[in-house]
Amino acid sequence: MQFSELAKALAAIESTTQRTMMVRLLVNLFKKLGPDEIDKAIYIILGDVRPPWEGVELGVGEKLCLRAIARASGSKAEELESLYQKLGDMGEVAKRALSRRQASTLLAFAQGAKGLAVSQVYDTLLKVAKTSGEGAQDLKVSLLSSLFVQASPEEAKYIARFVVGRLRLGVADMTIIDALAEAFGVDEAALERAYNVRPDLGYLAKLVAQGGQAALSQVRITPGIPVMPMLAQRLSSAHEILAKLGGAAICEYKYDGERAQIHISSGSVSIYSRRLENITHAYPDVVEAVKRAVSAKEAVLEGEIVAVDPSTGDLLPFQDLMHRKRKHEVEEAMREYPAKLNLFDVLYVDGEDLTDKPLMYRRLRLSEIVKESEDVLIAKWALFDDEEKVDVFFHEAVSMGMEGLVCKSPSSIYEMGARGWNWIKYKRDYRSEMSDTVDLVVVGAFYGRGKRAGLYGAFLMAAYDPKTDMFYTVCKVGSGFTDPDLKKMYQELEPYKIDHKHPRVSSRMEPDVWFTPAVVLEIIGAEITLSPLHTCCLGAVKPDVGLAIRFPRFTGRYRTDKSPEEATTIDELLQMYKSQKKVKVEAGGGGEAEAP
Repeated sequence: MQFSELAKALAAIESTTQRTMMVRLLVNLFKKLGPDEIDKAIYIILGDVRPPWEGVELGVGEKLCLRAIARASGSKAEELESLYQKLGDMGEVAKRALSRRQASTLLAFAQGAKGLAVSQVYDTLLKVAKTSGEGAQDLKVSLLSSLFVQASPEEAKYIARFVVGRLRLGVADMTIIDALAEAFGVDEAALERAYNVRPDLGYLAKLVAQGGQAALSQVRITPGIPVMPMLAQRLSSAHEILAKLGGAAICEYKYDGERAQIHISSGSVSIYSRRLENITHAYPDVVEAVKRAVSAKEAVLEGEIVAVDPSTGDLLPFQDLMHRKRKHEVEEAMREYPAKLNLFDVLYVDGEDLTDKPLMYRRLRLSEIVKESEDVLIAKWALFDDEEKVDVFFHEAVSMGMEGLVCKSPSSIYEMGARGWNWIKYKRDYRSEMSDTVDLVVVGAFYGRGKRAGLYGAFLMAAYDPKTDMFYTVCKVGSGFTDPDLKKMYQELEPYKIDHKHPRVSSRMEPDVWFTPAVVLEIIGAEITLSPLHTCCLGAVKPDVGLAIRFPRFTGRYRTDKSPEEATTIDELLQMYKSQKKVKVEAGGGGEAEAP
């Protein structure tokens, strides 16, 4: 396929505000792509060169991109930089510059007038990403300028946006799964299961394009390729939790750290975050500790990495652990914030897939292959069928610096990518007020005034609904942000800025700026109330009324470890609302008052 045809599809996708239309456009596109190019097209649509765990990045900043556009168009780099400052869109800069390219570059364009192919564009971008060493920057510029020389202005617009990481399409993985299932006539549930085992949509697209439904049976757990993590719901009392889990639960400490998926293969250890990013470089001490502690030759394990105070051995909060994410000075960070690993599950051991085995069996296998040490432990757990004993264990965990407990069905299998009731978080008691935090997604912003002028002063926050793959607003938050926070938020959100409400966002409020759902923040509030202004759980309690967080405040915690789809769900918020003491009293008195 010619890249010009892909560019037309990208333009159509960018302009739609309806998810159903986005799926239809993708279906039409996928049907036209050949098996040898569909994976490349999907990586481009997602704005990635390769899946996130491979850690392949273009390594091209704005200045290098501007140099490449300048060379291809014959423009002066200073003029293009000034234009970029004005427009804020590298794609528009490329489009305008190449629309008025000089005679020498016009000749080069005419000589390459046969047009760019999708594979040619992708292969060149991959080559850019893999270019390193002495003279790498000049070679990257040269490769990119060769693309821009052959590109039409509209093609150049999308190439430039891809290069600087601002494609602005906002196409979700589930949207692509829907479109692939329809385009190739495969069962959507089977495709989603395969995606949970191997979250690489380019690979899966090529697989079904070549072999259809039958090819999905080839997808199995492979050490070195992270799987989608199983997620938990939440409830507010031991009584509710045991009732939900059939009367008994494995309760384990919920550590305030970074969830990690540990892969062991051929003597090497890789660590992946819950967002499937390779974070091995940040934890060399954990890597060495795992090599000493785990006897299996091949394994996929899950655990929580926590930071400890090197002087006292006490656990440190999640924010301190984030110092370990430095790309440089890793040794210094390791000394200041040493880490321990608390393992709580095993998914694969030496050729045996354990995900369809009950949790008690997986626990047994974990204890068989792990020799505990000071640095690698099995998360503390106990089996209870008495709610009072669960509460005692819960308070013990909190007193030890934990966030609370995760309570699990002893017979539960490992449901990759699922957020079900087999795992339930039991954190703080929010029955009298909302004293527990929630993780929400920024979908819009309101311009600041006074000392916040020139920045965003408040943000429109949303919860996620996995059933509809949509984000529903639940509050507008402006409290808790320091001046540095607001500056950081303005910069962090810039790549996700769009000129219309995103197709996956449901909102009755109209912010000054809309964003693609991407940035997750931790929020606390006074309570959850009824509100006609927000769409979260709209109609679930009262007709045409949703839920809102009253007096929301940013806690200062950026949830970079969570994808938008791992944010707090609307079902969790509804459960939190129903668990509030005030709601129970009002319900007993014949009704619930609307939020003030």
